[in-house]
Amino acid sequence: MCSTILTNPVIWADVPDVSVIRVGSVYYMVSTSMHSMPGCPIMKSENLNDWALVGYVFETLEDNDAHHLLDGKGIYANGSWAASLRYHDGVYYVAFSCNDMNQFYVYRTMDIENGPWERFVIPGLHHDPSLLFEDGRVYVIYGNGDIRIRELTADATAVREGGIDRLLFETEREGIMLRCEGCHAYKLNGFYYLFFIEWPNTGNRRRRQVVYRSRELLGPYERRIVLDDDMGYRNNGVAQGGIVDTPDGDWYAVLFQDRDAVGRVPCVVPMVWEDGWPVLGSDGKVPGTFEVPLPISEPKPLVISDEFDYAENRLALNWQWNHNPDVRLWTVTERPGWLRLKTGSIADRIERARNTLTQRTEGPACSGTTLLDAAGMKPGDRAGLVALQSRFGFVGLRVGENGERRVAMCVRGEDGREVIVESLLYEHDRILLRIDFNFRDGGDSAIFAYSFDGEAWKTIGRSLEMKYTLDHFMGYRIGLFNYATREIGGYADFDYFRYAKESAADS
Repeated sequence: MCSTILTNPVIWADVPDVSVIRVGSVYYMVSTSMHSMPGCPIMKSENLNDWALVGYVFETLEDNDAHHLLDGKGIYANGSWAASLRYHDGVYYVAFSCNDMNQFYVYRTMDIENGPWERFVIPGLHHDPSLLFEDGRVYVIYGNGDIRIRELTADATAVREGGIDRLLFETEREGIMLRCEGCHAYKLNGFYYLFFIEWPNTGNRRRRQVVYRSRELLGPYERRIVLDDDMGYRNNGVAQGGIVDTPDGDWYAVLFQDRDAVGRVPCVVPMVWEDGWPVLGSDGKVPGTFEVPLPISEPKPLVISDEFDYAENRLALNWQWNHNPDVRLWTVTERPGWLRLKTGSIADRIERARNTLTQRTEGPACSGTTLLDAAGMKPGDRAGLVALQSRFGFVGLRVGENGERRVAMCVRGEDGREVIVESLLYEHDRILLRIDFNFRDGGDSAIFAYSFDGEAWKTIGRSLEMKYTLDHFMGYRIGLFNYATREIGGYADFDYFRYAKESAADS
């Protein structure tokens, strides 16, 4: 068999709270998606290094004003959290909690790549859950600090009446800033293993991976720190995730690391067993590169360019909407070869704009360019290209009351509203827009530019100092937007989105 040289992070983009399984010789991974729709992305790999996006668990999660971004707040930092992916008796299961709904969701399917997914809802939060199937019984183990176990029905779709429902144990308190969470549960070789992360308030003060084990489901459990390393990056620990084996019996942990503004990036860590305990890393460190005895495969891009040349009104899997889209107000067929975003509601800022279409950004650096046709925009409309997080920045056209157009670069002000950094009169219908992102060594900056002909580019405004904040809880995204501040009915057309990623070798 050929071997693959694995390089960490295996995805240098926001793919947090990873949960990985192996079915035959194929690996599948699910990730948190929060307010991005469709949600719970499913990725596929043959070697743990090269991952391809193959689908989503759901198109939308709930049908209400918050999820539709119509309540003035939205579900930023809410939606789906920390999903658990499992395969049992020919059925794939994905389970997660939704904080804003105070509910626990279980989805299941026979076909993880194509669906359809059945949905079941259980009242109450089950924070950072892990499903555990054993001898015809099913459990969910969850919690933050106080770890609980709850028994589900044999098909994992409801709470089992009279089943186990109790506190399993309390995790360490002394010297801990964030007690254990992010459970991944397994039954292996006569032991129950529960993988968690914790965040100490002494010593290195970074997240680390912890394992509890017991020969009995209900304990007692013993504890061990199994990884405490940051790969040399700003004291941000590689932690939270689970383990998976190969067909030949080798083991790996699939965890993630906070990489500041770009988001939380997946890493793969070699693992061996010693005295019934998992031992992660090479001499306790996460290697930057190492060889894995798994087949070489063709890398598939996570973020793509798009000419919007579709015969049907659909989009590539790589795109996600910011909150639930209004499907009546976007099209790639009304003007063939163009994405048209229509306005159907009033918004006072980009964070409240419906139908903002986004993709991830990637490190160490990347850029996105689009061609905007503003002929259909109305007075008060805003359209362009955004670097989207709580501390957003964008470049685009603003249409004034008399129909005059201005190209502007805007950022978030102290009160959350948009602040115009620079605004210039622009007399044409079409404009090219570009954002250049730099994530090297935590530099986390974005530069905005525009052009009339694609040859002479002019920077506008100032460099955006990007920051990952918990009120969005997501790495920076690049997005196409159009929203109305005065009247609905206008539209903006985007001819293409062209993306370029700089490789680590170029930095």
